[in-house]
Amino acid sequence: MTRLRRIFLITVIIGFGVMFVGCTTQQKVVRLESQVQQTQQEQGLKRKVAIARFSNETQYAKGVFYDKGNDPIGKQALDILSTKLAQSGKFILLERQDVDKIMEEIKIAGNENYEKISADYLIIGSVTEFGRKNVGDVNVFSRSKTQTVYAGVSIRLVDVSTGQIIYSEEAKGEAETSNKTVMGYGERTDYDATLNDKAISVAISKLVENIINNCMDRPWKAYFLSYDEENIIISGGKSQGIKTGDLFNVVEKGKNVKNPQTGMTVELPGKNVGKIIVTFVGGDTAQNEFSIVSFVDGSIDKNNLNNYYITEVK
Repeated sequence: MTRLRRIFLITVIIGFGVMFVGCTTQQKVVRLESQVQQTQQEQGLKRKVAIARFSNETQYAKGVFYDKGNDPIGKQALDILSTKLAQSGKFILLERQDVDKIMEEIKIAGNENYEKISADYLIIGSVTEFGRKNVGDVNVFSRSKTQTVYAGVSIRLVDVSTGQIIYSEEAKGEAETSNKTVMGYGERTDYDATLNDKAISVAISKLVENIINNCMDRPWKAYFLSYDEENIIISGGKSQGIKTGDLFNVVEKGKNVKNPQTGMTVELPGKNVGKIIVTFVGGDTAQNEFSIVSFVDGSIDKNNLNNYYITEVK
């Protein structure tokens, strides 16, 4: 066998070896997502959270026929965040699509009619960065292609009772897929739309735990709806975790004072004025649920129900 033939055979063998080893498609998510799973036994009372909106502030996919009310990137982000918060088992999710309505709710809360508002916290989010790039490499016997999607997400968490932003943060995520063919053999990948979801999901995953902690670290509250000779009714019911026999503290609201440094109105700490027990839980949805209670200690002025709220017994 001549030297030239030996070189040719070695080249062919190496080529086929590379072909069978290298003809693969790989997909990588830069950061593994920390899925928040719902536990079997939920602890604590659920907070009501409204996702006000999730807008797309980038120029991605904004062509001539772009519809702001049906933006696919914003909708993807909203759906992903809703799913992750629901998986935690700590919230009742109330979606909102109109920011004007959200601001109206905050205005109502400022007028000390918070019991009229269904949400405890509002989430306002936006996709601040979004892009895609394709990188290819062509050699004598092989060619490769890598698709990469990156996304930036910003979140603001608003306490409806005060209108204050209690948490704000931005996070970024990235996902990519790659394929390689040798001597024409191997799988070629076209446009991979699933990378959009993966990149946004990675960014949101970095924020979910902080959203949960900021909501759960603040006291759960309910409010008096009615007080007459027949019944004393408070907001909240079964879906929030309230059960017959539960005990709650009744707190008289503290005085509102204005902070001259920030210009914000601050509510001073309230004082415990009584304790109630749940005797009946009614309603069939999170929006219309209620609980009937009776006092086991203390009392309130039933003509000024807005001056009080209900908290957990620690």
